[in-house]
Order: sequence, then C-alpha cells, then structure tokens
Amino acid sequence: MTRETYPSLRANSTQVTSIELRHLRYFVAAVEHGSFRKASAALGVQESAVSRRIRDLEDHLGASVFQRYNGGVQLTLAGERFLHRAKRALRHVHEGVGSAAAIGRSDEGRVKIGIFSSIASGFLPTLFNTFAKLHPSVDVELIEGNPSEHIAAIRQLRLDVAFITGTTHWPGCDTEQFWSERVFVVLPCEHPLSAKVQIDWIDLAGQKFMVSDAAPGQEIHDYLVQRLAELGRHPEIRRQFIGRDSLLASVSVGRGLTVASEATTAMQLPGIAYRPIRDEILPFSAVWSTNNDNPAARRLLSVARTLAGSKTLRASRPRS
Repeated sequence: MTRETYPSLRANSTQVTSIELRHLRYFVAAVEHGSFRKASAALGVQESAVSRRIRDLEDHLGASVFQRYNGGVQLTLAGERFLHRAKRALRHVHEGVGSAAAIGRSDEGRVKIGIFSSIASGFLPTLFNTFAKLHPSVDVELIEGNPSEHIAAIRQLRLDVAFITGTTHWPGCDTEQFWSERVFVVLPCEHPLSAKVQIDWIDLAGQKFMVSDAAPGQEIHDYLVQRLAELGRHPEIRRQFIGRDSLLASVSVGRGLTVASEATTAMQLPGIAYRPIRDEILPFSAVWSTNNDNPAARRLLSVARTLAGSKTLRASRPRS
C-alpha cells in the first residue's frame, strides 16, 4: 500500500499517542491557507517545519493528507476525513484551556465557606456582596457550624474557608484576622438593665441566660462561663433546642438573657433590646488549609484583605 492510496484511518494506540498538538495545528493551518508557505507565515515558524510535521503526520496515519503541487496543497480524501477530527480535537483542547483559565481567574468555580457569626450586617455581607459583583459566576456555598466542626472540614478540604471568632493558630492551617465586633447583651425591653447605655459584667451576675443548641450556642455558653467565673459567679444557662430567631423571641417574653455579636443586632425583633458590654471586643478570623489550592478561595481572601486592610497572623512553623 502506498501513501497515496486510501487506507482506514483507524490508527493503533502507538500511532495515536505519537501525534502531537502541533501536528494538528500545522495541518489545519495548511488547509486554511492552502500552502505550507502561507501557513508557516501565519504560525510564525519555518516552512520546513510545517512540511516536516505534515510528513510526520502522514507517516503516523499511513496516508497522505495533501496532494502537493507548485501553487500549494489540496486535501486528499483521507485528509478531508481527518480534517473535521483534527478541528474537533483542537476545539476540545482550546475549550479545556479556556475552562481551566476561567477557574484559575475565578471567573467560574465554587467556594465553600463555614460561618459562625450572623451575616445580618457587618463585614461578611459586605465581603460576599463585593465578591459576587467581582466574580458573579463563582458559586458560593455558606455552611453554619461551630469552629471545631469547621476546622475539621477545613483540614479534610470539605470547606475552603471558615470565618470564626478568635485568632487561634490551628496546625496545618493559615489564620488571618479581618474584623472585630462588639459584644452585646440581648434582653427584654422591660428589663431594668435596658435603661443602661452600656452593661458591665458585674451587672450580669445572677442573671439567667439562654443559648441555642445550634451554633454558636456552645461557644456563647463557654464565653459566659469564662467571663462570669472571673467574678466568682457560676451562671445559670439553659440550653434551648431552637434557632437564633426563636431564641431572640424567647428573650422578648422574659425567659432569659443571651449575648450576641454586633452583626446580630441588625435583627430587630419586637420586645428585645441590645446593650453593648463595656470593652468587650471579639476578633474574627478566616482559617483555611495550607493544602487548599482552590483559586476561587484565594480570590475571596484577596477581596477580604482589600476590604479589611488586615495583617496576616501566621505563626512560624515547618512546612512539610
């Protein structure tokens, strides 16, 4: 069988893997321009390189793809059949590159975010709104939970970023503080303490408190115990199996007090009042795995840094 005869184009696996992307590019360029000379000029390579790669391609296929003449080249029957497959292969490569580049630019993709604080107002809604405007095609998934759950998910790469209270360094993770919020007591409007502009911890000694069984109930419980223990008091804290909204409604009917971050105070319900606790400030930080390479997550952190102008709180540690 000579090269000019038309064989089956079913190449074996060894032949297929030996065809390179440039073989296809040079072949399609020669078809579009009608000659090796014009194709080489368009590609910015030597004409001999185009001719050599086309001959390599023909050797791999076992058939001629061009009839050569002085004015240029013309497709053979084998070349016509191979052309649409070559174009399809190049199109798939270009689409794959474009898709990967879009994800790399965070034009697309998904970021899973663990949240601990309310996003009724404050830094987080500003961050999410800004990020959505800059990267509208990125899917943002918010997941509520307590810090220990979030950190475990971060280490297992089930979460990309978690926003939690404090500036604790977690092994295997990076931590960066972005904002702080005041701490407020939530109490009924008729409560005697509602007449005060600010509340001191000593004012809360002997008060009954409620926390939700859901996050961040346990953290609020521990926070109250720690602060009031410093005054030699052990607070009465009732755990309620209800959400944040129902907890605030329970405060309004006098079942107990609770505490909340500043962002929560945007949730205005009838019968409750918010009063700041003097000099109580909670820092909030982002935590993410050092092994996380999600471009969308990196873009989110970049936007957060721009909004917060924060300093990185990374502890010195050996890298694996």
